[in-house]
Amino acid sequence: MSNFDSAAFLASCSGRPGVYRMFDAQAKLLYVGKAKNLKKRLASYFRKTGLAPKTAALVAKIAQVETTITANETEALLLEQTLIKQWRPPYNILLRDDKSYPYVFLSSGDFPRLSIHRGSKKEPGRYFGPYPSAGAIRESLGLLQKAFFVRQCEDSFYRNRTRPCLQYQIKRCKAPCVALVDREEYAEDVRHSVMFLEGRSNALAEELSRSMEEAALSLNFERAAEIRDQIALLRRVQDQQSMEGGTGNVDVVSATVSPGGACVHLITVRGGRVLGSKNFFPQVAIEESTSEVLQAFLEQYYLGAADRDLPSELIVNVVHEDFATLISAIVELRGVELSITHRVRGTRARWQQLALTNAEQALAARLANRQHLAARFQALAEALELDEPPMRLECFDISHSSGEATVASCVVFGPEGPLKSDYRRYNIEGVTAGDDYAAMHQALSRRFRKAAEGEGKLPDVLLVDGGKGQLNMAREVLQELAVPELILLGVAKGVTRKPGLETLYLNDAEHEFTLPGDSPALHLIQQVRDEAHRFAITGHRARRGKARTTSTLEDVPGIGPKRRRELLKHFGGLQELSRASLEEIAKAPGISKKLAESIYAALHSE
Repeated sequence: MSNFDSAAFLASCSGRPGVYRMFDAQAKLLYVGKAKNLKKRLASYFRKTGLAPKTAALVAKIAQVETTITANETEALLLEQTLIKQWRPPYNILLRDDKSYPYVFLSSGDFPRLSIHRGSKKEPGRYFGPYPSAGAIRESLGLLQKAFFVRQCEDSFYRNRTRPCLQYQIKRCKAPCVALVDREEYAEDVRHSVMFLEGRSNALAEELSRSMEEAALSLNFERAAEIRDQIALLRRVQDQQSMEGGTGNVDVVSATVSPGGACVHLITVRGGRVLGSKNFFPQVAIEESTSEVLQAFLEQYYLGAADRDLPSELIVNVVHEDFATLISAIVELRGVELSITHRVRGTRARWQQLALTNAEQALAARLANRQHLAARFQALAEALELDEPPMRLECFDISHSSGEATVASCVVFGPEGPLKSDYRRYNIEGVTAGDDYAAMHQALSRRFRKAAEGEGKLPDVLLVDGGKGQLNMAREVLQELAVPELILLGVAKGVTRKPGLETLYLNDAEHEFTLPGDSPALHLIQQVRDEAHRFAITGHRARRGKARTTSTLEDVPGIGPKRRRELLKHFGGLQELSRASLEEIAKAPGISKKLAESIYAALHSE
């Protein structure tokens, strides 16, 4: 137990509602909680027997407890959520939900486009959603593209077309870019798309049915057949997405907990349409019941983001005594009332069960994958003759195209999988084009220079994608920086360059060995190596694309972002600008003869 004097603390503790914060000996915040009665709630932590092991581990670290009294439970809940969001204490149930939610965006203009949108809503137009995932939006956009032919291409692509693209050929667009559809017809397609996105599918289907009959009576059978196909698409989606009554804004939330973790599955229904579903895996550091996990999820999910879209009803799989407090907090914070329902029948009961089944299967798959990965780490420890499995693997890789836009990647894996927040990319500068050794030297130097000064974490095993040369380069960097001894593992593709036949080098080129093709240790090495390769290529392509579209103009004095954008717009892209003569460039708006000469020289410097 800690040296914290719980008896003295509890003797002066208030019995009013409030929030408590637990700190360790280094004044690090461990846990934030709320209570209807602070004294009773805190006393439950310091009883001599009956504490679960993980809760006992938390109590053993407590060196200080601070409390804040609030007027009521609702205020306590709101303050608790603010503190959890700000400090993310390690022993709280934490919802990893830092991504903004995607919307369908309909731009403004005579021929607007439909697209996926994340972030602030500054662009003029309409936003529909939010959707639980980008995949759910793509499904809706795919349907709309088949049914109503509203364009989804980028504006830059749209403005520079001189002939219809493939989407027109396969009947997914009416080619407004080359004026093959008039404004009135396109506006009608946009209106129908909006009706679908607003959830008015029944009204839309009825309207289309009347239009089909009118077209048939007018003997316009080709148009009637097109409308018939649109109605068939809509009916198919309605069959897949029907909810009881066909209307309603509902979130169906089911939680499940096992010794290895927790999962919450959310199904989003708006206007009677299922927009999609999503799995969440909250961090659970102490023993919590299913109802505690669900309550913590609901609190953070609906109170943590001021712009979160709220349903009128929540359907849950378990109940919690603090539901009433949560509803009051939502009313106080958002001014919106919602109901939380547990006992449901018919279609709603089936959705409740579906959410629970999805949560259970997702958690089982996650735990199985985690156990599988742990077995691979154990096998790697045995292959490298380590006393215990490594806790942190780092792998470096280099990517470039004939020396252009060289990028080094660093990916990090732990026993639970990739640690993507620790991934790093390094833009390599000042080395001979195509010199992978120098590029690796620069990347490793930048990575381990701070580590040598005591900043950041060191890996247990450092993987280098390459043979003896790359391994020796890594050893040289670590010796230069006097980094403590690391286990170095070089991964060469071998003579045949086939997966499963890699040659491995442990610490130096003298210790060469191979592993059987079915070895779990080799599979882990391949997984980490391939992820480093993927991450490097992604970074390289992004850098190369940026360099090819802007760098030549960025270096020209007098060409700022606005003028560069107008110049590319005038010529339809960098390729067309490169083909232009000096006289043609000088005729562009805002370009003088002298500036045209500088631009022409920059574009033809090679």
